[in-house]
Amino acid sequence: MTYKGYTASIEVDIEAGILFGRVLDIKDVVTFKAKTIDEARQEFENSVDDYLAFCEELGEEPDKPFSGKLPFRTTPEKHRKIFIAAKKSGTSINAWMDQVLTAAADQAINT
Repeated sequence: MTYKGYTASIEVDIEAGILFGRVLDIKDVVTFKAKTIDEARQEFENSVDDYLAFCEELGEEPDKPFSGKLPFRTTPEKHRKIFIAAKKSGTSINAWMDQVLTAAADQAINT
């Protein structure tokens, strides 16, 4: 589930008879629980809204799941190869890496 740019994972606690969820990819801990999927979706949205309101109360910026910036380090030789591949495709290194990594991620997710 996603809401306001935040993504949740949900697990089933069979013994307690509940769905337990948490917001992914942020440092702060934001959780919720529910008995049905519809209730879980609503509780997730409520938890995100409560988290954002709490951060505002404290005067702090809430954690953002993804900035769109992906630090990447490699060897000089691999950097040169990436540069040549991007040049041959007629794109910048960033655009080439975005295309290649997105295709690889799509393949990994769909297998």
